[in-house]
Amino acid sequence: MSIRLGDTAPNFKSNTSIGEIDFYEYLGDSWGVLFSHPADYTPVCTTELGRTAALKDEFEKRNVKVLAISVDTADSHKGWINDINETQHTSVEFPIIADPDKVVANLYDMIHPNASETLTVRSLFVISPDKKIKLIITYPASTGRNFNEVLRVIDSLQLTAKYSVATPADWQDGEDVIVMNSIKTEDIAEKFPKGHTVIKPYLRTTPQPNK
Repeated sequence: MSIRLGDTAPNFKSNTSIGEIDFYEYLGDSWGVLFSHPADYTPVCTTELGRTAALKDEFEKRNVKVLAISVDTADSHKGWINDINETQHTSVEFPIIADPDKVVANLYDMIHPNASETLTVRSLFVISPDKKIKLIITYPASTGRNFNEVLRVIDSLQLTAKYSVATPADWQDGEDVIVMNSIKTEDIAEKFPKGHTVIKPYLRTTPQPNK
């Protein structure tokens, strides 16, 4: 099954490091980040989960719930969490999904046979409160994710979901944004009263509207 942007995120029930969960019920009205790991007790994954735990407050202030997934068992996850907490000096409180039968991995197309027939690639999905897939990032097993980029993209997704704007290359929260081309230049002032700049007829910028 191939998952694409705009698709409804498949629901599932699964055992995790914190017990049984229903994915939709766990997310509730929050945004979600679901990200996969090739296996427990692997070095890159250990740093990634530690980094995610360290960013707990950043995810919470954005109303984001995170879930990790590995093809190992819940008991294996619990032992691994002890190592993560020890080596990364943090406390993993979010659930790690146990997926030994690869049910969730196959639902979300996390196994790419040309990379590995048994291990998941580093897939990451951002899911909106209406359970739509808003972002897909896929890394090879050997490359750890940039979680500052994950937060940056979530900021952009949440902003552009509310306002008729887009975010330019390398945009950071608080910087100017691009007015969507669906808005006529003569209508910008009314819609964005903070002011705007016309660089080209198709490239108009305005201060971030929610700042």
